[in-house]
Amino acid sequence: MQADQLAALPVPVETVTTERHERDTSSGFTRVTTEFVLSGDGETGRGEDVTYEAAAHDELAAEGLPDLTGEYTFAEFSATVEEASLFPTPPERPVSRNYRQWGLEAAALDLGLRVADTDFASLVGHTYEPVRFVASTRLGDPPTTDRLDALRRRVPDIEFKLDPTPGWGERLIKTLGETRGIRVLDLKGHYEGTDVDVPADRALYERILNAFPNSIIEDPALTEETRPLFEADHVRNRVSWDEPIESLADVKTLPWEPSWLNIKPSRFGSLQSVLETLAYCGEQGIRCYGGGQFELSVGRGQIQALASLFYPENPNDVAPGAYNDPEPGETLPASPLDPPSEPTGFRWE
Repeated sequence: MQADQLAALPVPVETVTTERHERDTSSGFTRVTTEFVLSGDGETGRGEDVTYEAAAHDELAAEGLPDLTGEYTFAEFSATVEEASLFPTPPERPVSRNYRQWGLEAAALDLGLRVADTDFASLVGHTYEPVRFVASTRLGDPPTTDRLDALRRRVPDIEFKLDPTPGWGERLIKTLGETRGIRVLDLKGHYEGTDVDVPADRALYERILNAFPNSIIEDPALTEETRPLFEADHVRNRVSWDEPIESLADVKTLPWEPSWLNIKPSRFGSLQSVLETLAYCGEQGIRCYGGGQFELSVGRGQIQALASLFYPENPNDVAPGAYNDPEPGETLPASPLDPPSEPTGFRWE
């Protein structure tokens, strides 16, 4: 990886503008994001802020960003953004600062690479590979297999990442356990104060572990009741972590050395933090897969690009945005996604 080349990449920022995006999702909420557009030296770079609160995007549109124009290296731009006050008022969730920083850094990287007439794969010394992806979905209330069946009718070989909930009864779990292609079960045991919180439930965890012996189990909450379920090495080797991971330091403080990690780049804030974490995972033999944040514009392609370079064969939660629509279209892209034939900048197009 050419870390020095990345740090020294010139990023001439002459103008900074924003574009608001909005779309209904299959998870029952309206997603709002902001696309950052950085222009300079005849080129344009784009990145996406995936902060979840719509009000934060509306406030940004009204108040704007601090002045970020200037001649930078990528390292200087990153340091400037990290220190800048990017929210007119403090965000509801501290991690939103990382989301906004990531969007700006992604735009700066895209701009710098285009000015240099190169692409991200060349800079890091990797090759874009076809990206395997899973469709991430909830099963409704009450839960049924209806959405899975609808997606399978369109893409027969599609694989899934599912979010078990206390409403999953034994009959549904048995049916799902007999369904091929369920790669990841996200227990969401580390969220607090969100619409997707799932309290620790030993009985549910035990049913999931037994019914899906070959699936990755993501983000269990380890309590006095549930921890004994995860004592055996063969179970721990199936466990992945997502929500607690915002830096390499977080990886090193997990309850045990992980076998799997869900990498959501926006959670890390800086590209440097993402890359140092991926380098550590490579050294330690930790397998990674990409995670999405309901991106609506260029951000989706950027996480697909990272998956293509670093973990293309794993169950990446980076399906094209059409999979997140409330009603799936009649034609959906199949996995794997082919890489761009002539990549430029930090894009997947």
